[in-house]
Amino acid sequence: MNITQDKVVDLDYKLTVNGEVIDQSESGEPLTYLHGHSNIIPGLEKALEGHTTGDRVQVTVAPEDGYGARDEENVEELDRTDFEDDVEIGATYYAQAEDGSVIPFTVIAVNGDTVQVDFNPPLAGETLNFDVTVLGVRDATSEELDHGHAHTPDSHDH
Repeated sequence: MNITQDKVVDLDYKLTVNGEVIDQSESGEPLTYLHGHSNIIPGLEKALEGHTTGDRVQVTVAPEDGYGARDEENVEELDRTDFEDDVEIGATYYAQAEDGSVIPFTVIAVNGDTVQVDFNPPLAGETLNFDVTVLGVRDATSEELDHGHAHTPDSHDH
């Protein structure tokens, strides 16, 4: 079975950026996603289209097909009083947007009463290198299609 729209795909992957391993699936714990529903970054999803179980694919994803270009306007100064406890440089915190969504940001500096934060995704502007092995491809269930993502034995019940 080939990877196409509405297929559930299991894969092992390793992500490297500039030769450094940034993320990888654990042995026996594949990444499971619903193809064609923007559950993974666009460049990787596009490259996996048409592949089948057992295929090993090496994919280089440019920033525009990954986490986007880095935007220096996404670096802001916040009041130290906006933080409840010790502020850790390099740590990820979460802000709530006006629409109720949650936006992650990274603290990059603390200067007295201000905290410099970066709302760019950590891998924005980076070229991503994926080494992927397709472990399985199956039809999605109607429930998975309704929810827009794959369900695994460990996943939620709603």
